Amino acid sequence: MTSSQTGGDVVDILTSDHREVTALLSEIRSTTEPELRRDLADTAISELVRHAVAEEMYVYPAMRKHLPDGDKAVEHDVEEHKEIERALKQLEGAEASSPEFDAALGQLEALLADHVQDEETEQFPELRSRIPREELIELAGKVETAKKLAPTRPHPGAPNNPVFHKLVGPGVGLVDRLRDKLTGRNTD
Repeated sequence: MTSSQTGGDVVDILTSDHREVTALLSEIRSTTEPELRRDLADTAISELVRHAVAEEMYVYPAMRKHLPDGDKAVEHDVEEHKEIERALKQLEGAEASSPEFDAALGQLEALLADHVQDEETEQFPELRSRIPREELIELAGKVETAKKLAPTRPHPGAPNNPVFHKLVGPGVGLVDRLRDKLTGRNTD
């Protein structure tokens, strides 16, 4: 369902993403079956990568433009995205039944909890108070489109900036989705 169908804005979309990924991570914790843990982890990884790319492409420029401390907030969030991406890469490479998998999962949960807290308690309310609703709805559509084209795998060495994501991201996303299909990796 798109934001235009639900009347939701970009904050609704991003908050919903947070809830979905948090639920996936809880589900991983609640199962011991390695294949299911791997599938759930691959889905969570894919969702988080797409979410981060969409934020970097459209939400961060809006934060820079509209928030009084926008540059500082974006720099902080980009650093958090880099840490989260490194944790995602560790989770992606770990055997689902290994202690390394659980360690990477724990690290990801901690990083994500901090990031979500910052966004939902400070940044999202500011975005809603400083950006016209029509623009927030327009941003939701752009974020949803970006998520469909974005990479599905973590690329910690890639730049975390809108220009890179807009120019190179769709090609990387296409390659990632092809790899996912060829390897049977679950990303939905």
